[in-house]
Formats: sequence, C-alpha cells, structure tokens
Amino acid sequence: MKNNIEVFPVIVPAANRLKSYNFFLVKNEHSLILIDAGLNTEDCWDSLLKTLKNHGFTLTDITGILLTHHHTNHIGLVNRIVSTHSIPVYAHPYAIHLLRRDIEYVKMRAEFFRKLYQEMGEKQVANLKNPIILGEKNKIHCEILEFTNHQLFGFELFEIPGHAPDQVAFYHKDSKWLFAGDILIDTISSNAYIEPNYDGSRTNSVIQQKLSLEKCLSLDAELVYSGHSMIIKTPNELIEKRIKELDEKASKYINIIKSGISTASGVAQLRYNDRYEKQFFSIMSQVIGYLDYLEFQGKIKKEMEKGIWHYYK
Repeated sequence: MKNNIEVFPVIVPAANRLKSYNFFLVKNEHSLILIDAGLNTEDCWDSLLKTLKNHGFTLTDITGILLTHHHTNHIGLVNRIVSTHSIPVYAHPYAIHLLRRDIEYVKMRAEFFRKLYQEMGEKQVANLKNPIILGEKNKIHCEILEFTNHQLFGFELFEIPGHAPDQVAFYHKDSKWLFAGDILIDTISSNAYIEPNYDGSRTNSVIQQKLSLEKCLSLDAELVYSGHSMIIKTPNELIEKRIKELDEKASKYINIIKSGISTASGVAQLRYNDRYEKQFFSIMSQVIGYLDYLEFQGKIKKEMEKGIWHYYK
C-alpha cells in the first residue's frame, strides 16, 4: 500500500514470449477497480477469484473495470464479470466500435487490410490470415462508457497509442504508479500494430509508439504495472532502452532498402524468411510501421507504381 492505494496483481502464466497475462485489482478509497480483464479462460477466471478471496473480496466488491486497450488478452473476462453484477466498464472512445464489433467498422477494417497489403506488394493476401480478427466470440455485450475526461477513480488518464490506437495508461500521481497496458514489457519490445483509424486512415504506429514512450518517460513513474511479464521497478531505464531500440531497428530497414528491395512485402520476406507467412500480421505491421517512421524522418521516400508503393533511399 502507498498513498491509500493498494494493488493486488492477477498474474496468469503464459507459455509464450509474453511470460504471463497480467491484470490488476486496485483498492483506492471506496472503490475496487479492475484494470484489464485477462483472457476468457478458466485459468484467468480462477486466478481472479483466488486473488479476490485471498484479500477478503468477492466479485461483487468490484466497482468498475478500466480497459487499457481492446486486445483479446485484456478484455477476456469482462462479459463474465458483468453478468454477475452490473458495474461500469470504461474504454477509450476509439475502442468502443472494436469491442462492440460495429458492423460497418468491421467491414471497413477488412477492406482496409485487403487494400493495404496489396499496396505493399503482397500478391497472395487473400490466402494470408490476420490473427487479430474481430470475431463475434470476443464481442463485449454490456454497455461501454467512454473516457470523457482525464481523471477517473483517482487516476490520471494518458493516451499512449502505438501498440493499439486506443491504448491508454492510468497514472496514480501520489504513488507514482503507472498502469500502462502493453506499452512497456520487460522481456520484449512491444509490437506497434498497424490499424485503421475510425475514418479508415492508417495509424502511424511506430511514430506513435515513440511519442507514447516519451510521454511515459516524462511522468517519471517509480513503478509500471505491465500487461505482461514482470512488474517494472526501474521503468525509466527500460523506456530509454526501448526508444533507442526503435532507431536501431529502423537502421536495419534502411540497409534493406539500399540493397534494392523496394516493397514492404519484399523487405518483410527478406528479413523474416519462413516466419513471414506464419506471423504475417505482426511482421507486416512492424515493417510498414518502420517504413512510415523512416519516411517521416526524411530518410526514405515512396512512390506509387502500378498500384504498389515502392520505397527508395
């Protein structure tokens, strides 16, 4: 406990590079808030119930749910929790059409990726799977409230897009504790995913990621509660490392462009070989994001030729 805030982490082991799925019960004055809601699995459900019981709480003591972003490993238990008792669920305005599976947005999103991959030189796009699919299985059925101001339940809210366009962080100023979703993970650098904005334009994910990391650094937080792996006790050091890594990775893409490979698909296949199809969405997000970043810096330029973007030094 610090400054009248107490955190009870729910840590569920994961058999992948993420190491764990983390979500957090936060006791603050008269409220018990759940920040994120893990996966919709029995392991996550049982871990939540066990954590509640170990600290003298039950499900009905939870007074609200705050979502850092829309990804399925952060929203999984929302429907199950809300079915036990009615509590407010809050998310960024951009997340609501994703969480509710708005029909027109889902259609637009599918067309966005079809067109994007074709323009990036991928000829077999119809045969490649997008692992972050907006299926009905993960639809949130309850009412979702928008964050309408920058203060809620004793937290200051900060928009930190990059990993997701709707990602937000919750900062408790008195304790200097930051609940930051997936912007910062201690074991791996967080992927910056390409997504469409609500109007169908493309997010500049890597550019956003860097700005969001810089915003988190300016808070000078003493502790970062991450969505995966360990709770981060020296966050500024790790944030500075992640910012430096962005430019180091960008330089590798410049070298590939200089070698004569000019399409994003060609760059991805050369750099990732047999991983290209297996991890298509993540890899193309990374490549397109870094090409956008380099173009923004004026280090490369692109030209449309026969419907395909070509990049040049």
